[in-house]
Amino acid sequence: MHVTQVTITIVVVPQIEPLAPYRSRIRSTSTTTKAIVQVATDEGISGLGEANFNFVEGVSGRRMQAEAQSWLTGRDPLRIHEFHQECPLETRLKSGVEIALWDILGKSTGKSVSDLCGAALSKMLGGDPVEEVEAAACMGIQSYELAGELAHYYVEQGFSTLKTKAGSDMQEDLEMVRGIRDAVGDRLKLRIDPNCGYSRKQSAELAQRLEEYDLEYLEQPLPDHPLEDAVWLRSQSKTPLALNESVTDPASVNRILEMGAADFILPDTHIAGGILPCLEIGWICQAARVPCIMHCGHDLGPKTAAMIHIAAALPSYSLANDTTYYGLESDILTTPLRLQRGKFAVPSGPGLGIELDKELLQRYCVEC
Repeated sequence: MHVTQVTITIVVVPQIEPLAPYRSRIRSTSTTTKAIVQVATDEGISGLGEANFNFVEGVSGRRMQAEAQSWLTGRDPLRIHEFHQECPLETRLKSGVEIALWDILGKSTGKSVSDLCGAALSKMLGGDPVEEVEAAACMGIQSYELAGELAHYYVEQGFSTLKTKAGSDMQEDLEMVRGIRDAVGDRLKLRIDPNCGYSRKQSAELAQRLEEYDLEYLEQPLPDHPLEDAVWLRSQSKTPLALNESVTDPASVNRILEMGAADFILPDTHIAGGILPCLEIGWICQAARVPCIMHCGHDLGPKTAAMIHIAAALPSYSLANDTTYYGLESDILTTPLRLQRGKFAVPSGPGLGIELDKELLQRYCVEC
């Protein structure tokens, strides 16, 4: 089998209430921008992938398609390890192509990606086959009042875990957390993400003041480097610390764990380069007994499906994984992924277990 064609389509999909407008410390947004990757082969098997290009300037699907087509044509799509060793593509684009290759591999063997990735490992460790993956609802920065209202909404929708953006102002963060706790008590596990918004001193003060609210974790309040700052921060408070921006590949996770810089690790396919690096990160964390959580970037169906398969395959992804999937106007799949009571059903078909809706792709494309 070899690759005959790569097609990349840039799409912009609106987000809806209660997700939109989604405010972080950096910006507010009501759309998500993605590169949808289709890889065709000479045996008639094709794969579907997705790369995150939110807030990236100068995105050109035509340029990326030409680069991917030039390098990938004629290559064996099933040699994913070799792909990672040799691929010269930019990491975001590489991740979208790599997800499509896993889709092809699964379809060629008649197995789902999660089965290929190691669901058998869960069985060996004494677990039952995974049919659902828990999701954490994500929301932007909110006022005390609106945070409480939305917390009620997420509880009613069946979510067990809520993650909020933060980082513009410490008092605003604390009021938002207080609003959630006053509204729903401990019915939601709570995480906040300041996106590297605070200094060492500010991060320590925030972590200490958050102790009374019993957070599941505080995510990356500090810049991604130096890691010594994260080690120091863990010594200053009982609030657990998670790292995301510091997690770029398996080697970065090794450094984080060797230094004792985090209680939780959050990888993402578009940062790490695809499914395989996130699996490797999961294996590393499993050995270290440190939980992993899949991060999201306002993902559509292909990237969300990849996240679900990764989390279903490895027991290290044992906590609720980030999602904003519930806040899309529409997906670009023929059948949207099933998210009920805060849990995703693991797609059972071969590959990613999803199918592209070409009419929806055309509706949302901005460069076809």
